[in-house]
Amino acid sequence: MMPLAFANVNETNIIKKIGGLAETKKHLENLGFNVGGEVKVISTIGGNLIVQVKESRVAVSKEMAMKIMV
Repeated sequence: MMPLAFANVNETNIIKKIGGLAETKKHLENLGFNVGGEVKVISTIGGNLIVQVKESRVAVSKEMAMKIMV
């Protein structure tokens, strides 16, 4: 298990755990990040990530990506 921030570009991963405060977890769930769901890193820009979750592309800060374990 590793943080999403360390995942390779164009690699599909399964979300195993979401850390952080309850409000952070809720925000990520609202964006489509759910335990057991797939997430694919599209690109990285200055440590921040563009990821594909379900059918959407979402920008995630490095800080948030460190809370998503894959």
